Amino acid sequence: MDVYEAVASRRAVRGFTGEPVPRELLERVLGAAARSPSGGNLQPWYSYVLTGSPLAQLKKRTAARLAAGDTGDEREYQMYPDVLESPYRERRFAAAERRYAALGIPREDTEARRRSAAANWQCFGAPAALFCYIDRTMGSSQWADLGMYLQTVMLLLRAEGLHSCPQMAWSVYHATVAEIVSPPEGLILFCGLSIGYEDTAVTAARTDRAPLAETVTFLGD
Repeated sequence: MDVYEAVASRRAVRGFTGEPVPRELLERVLGAAARSPSGGNLQPWYSYVLTGSPLAQLKKRTAARLAAGDTGDEREYQMYPDVLESPYRERRFAAAERRYAALGIPREDTEARRRSAAANWQCFGAPAALFCYIDRTMGSSQWADLGMYLQTVMLLLRAEGLHSCPQMAWSVYHATVAEIVSPPEGLILFCGLSIGYEDTAVTAARTDRAPLAETVTFLGD
């Protein structure tokens, strides 16, 4: 699979089979992803990969919190601005509407939407999950490095025939993740990344991207 095909086929998959992902495959991907760019070669990412019993325990503990009506931990970073201006507001709304329409969930069915969101914390059935942390002393440039690292991981997973789903949703229950992975003091959980083989029977919607003219300006001859 060449890099263009990997980019074109990468998407947030929300349905995985239970087929295990070989550890040597994950080691190969993450070893190669270490070549991701980072300013000053800081390499500010800290990753924990869970499979088997540890992942099952995390899912179980998080499900118990959800069932008890626990809405999550104190947020350690802001996912989105309090007010999204145009065109970002419309893009986010359109993506959500397209996803729920594919699932057959109308806008007014808040309970069905809640259940759909809860699938995040079961990793959509994925047999492996990566949890990516960053030192809280890092600045916005290092958070950008984190994004480049995760994108590299996701593209390498595609090259191996795997899919993934990046999930900031896991930061909502960061204390439960910490119970399992025991990160050093001073790290912030940015996101989880569910990893596995796609369950093609699960309904999915592909989100559109803005036309090139909206996001790129060419200057020159």
